[in-house]
Amino acid sequence: MHFHIGSILDFENGGRAGMDLFLTTCINGLSGQSGAVDHFMILASKIGIPIMVVAVIAQWWIRQDRPHVRHVAVSAGLSFLLGLGVNQIILLFFARPRPYDAGVTQLLIDRTADPSFPSDHATASVAIAAAFLLHGLTGRGLVFLMAACLIAFSRVYVGTHYVSDVMGGAIVGAVSAAFIRAVYRPGSRIDRLVTGIL
Repeated sequence: MHFHIGSILDFENGGRAGMDLFLTTCINGLSGQSGAVDHFMILASKIGIPIMVVAVIAQWWIRQDRPHVRHVAVSAGLSFLLGLGVNQIILLFFARPRPYDAGVTQLLIDRTADPSFPSDHATASVAIAAAFLLHGLTGRGLVFLMAACLIAFSRVYVGTHYVSDVMGGAIVGAVSAAFIRAVYRPGSRIDRLVTGIL
């Protein structure tokens, strides 16, 4: 397990930044111990979001309580898009370097050019999970939430994000889902039009 000495010293000195660095190095330090686990985490990081999107789309043809389920699927999609849009605005004001550029983590996947905070993967996955939970589809929502937690964890594990990046992304995703829940009402004219397709 590899640790960044500066991160540990920052943690010992206290403060949120030190805790963030400590947790990030602890999680990323798990990488490199097992090839199978590394491969699984890389897959979760790369294809977790597409799998979640396909799972949401598949809800469209579920017969039981179809109008409500379709409304939730649309809400999840809108929450997903809103969260990613909010992230683009945040990126205009925060240009946090990636942890591997700061020498904090060991990178297992390809480098990326955009800033580190917040994590789009955490935002998108939590937005989907929160949409299902907020609309009362608890079983499916919990499954999506477990997937979101795995994806968020994997992004730190593979070295591309700090813990605070995924936490910030998760907050954006949850708030976006709550906003869509408040403004996109079931049974409205636009809802009936959209959920009646196919």
